[in-house]
Amino acid sequence: MAETEVNGGIVVHEFIGPEDGQVVVLTPGGRFSKEFPGVREMAEGIAAGGKRVLLWDRPNCGNSDIQLYGQSESHMRAETLGVLLEKLGIEKVAKFGGSGGARDSIVFALMYPEKVTHLALWNIVGGNFSTMSLAGVYILNEIRTVRAKGIEGILQLGGAAGGWTDLIAANPRNADRLRALGAEEFERVMTRWLDAFIPKPNEAIPGVADYQFGEITVPTLVIRPGVNDIDHPPTTSFRVHSMIKGSRLIEPPWPEDAWEAGGAAREAGTGNIFDSWVLASPILVDFLDGKEAGTATTVAWNGRPGA
Repeated sequence: MAETEVNGGIVVHEFIGPEDGQVVVLTPGGRFSKEFPGVREMAEGIAAGGKRVLLWDRPNCGNSDIQLYGQSESHMRAETLGVLLEKLGIEKVAKFGGSGGARDSIVFALMYPEKVTHLALWNIVGGNFSTMSLAGVYILNEIRTVRAKGIEGILQLGGAAGGWTDLIAANPRNADRLRALGAEEFERVMTRWLDAFIPKPNEAIPGVADYQFGEITVPTLVIRPGVNDIDHPPTTSFRVHSMIKGSRLIEPPWPEDAWEAGGAAREAGTGNIFDSWVLASPILVDFLDGKEAGTATTVAWNGRPGA
């Protein structure tokens, strides 16, 4: 594990796999770290196919420093990754991401098209429920808290998807970083980031205008989510697939209820939401190697995936 300073903050990262392997940047969702269950297992599966996987704690995740700037949190993370790759001397990567990591990957591909060779996406967030849900998870309580209790209130704010208290516990210097930022600037950034999570008819995913998908020209693989996944509705994956010319939409390698089952297992303390992701590792390796990856998705008359 290594640390690299990017834009005044430390980014924690590591590589898994052979040194001469094609570099893959793997990004999970939420504000979850590279150590969140299921992430490393997926990386190891990809590395077993001869690839070199870069795992990293994005700003506001895991052991990296808190950072708050940019158009949205995804745009900030994309800029962070771009600088990180430059400092590591890596010119080209395959960019893989699920859930919020899919959004981060899309934004990165748009901001740094010259650095991306392949794009793979799964569990893409979109639609009114999931987009507004994210506003509640990541933004609205922050704004209420900082207005009522100042920055010290933020230092005490937890969260199911990785709260500020968790980030401070993992990296104590984050408390001083938040205090140095101050309540006024924290609220200003949160208010700006909120705009991405206001559903808009011309945005299939939060913070990315539909026309921008036409700028993605690299080979792209989209894995359809479960038919009843309310957090990652299939219609969003269909829209993204339709807007990226030449992309391939495939059936998931995990059960239709994998996301719901993962959430239930997390509540019961018997598993977690990303546990099934490892099942996609061989498909992703085949995708990079130019082999047929997975089974193509078709859409039945009722709008649901069908044979």
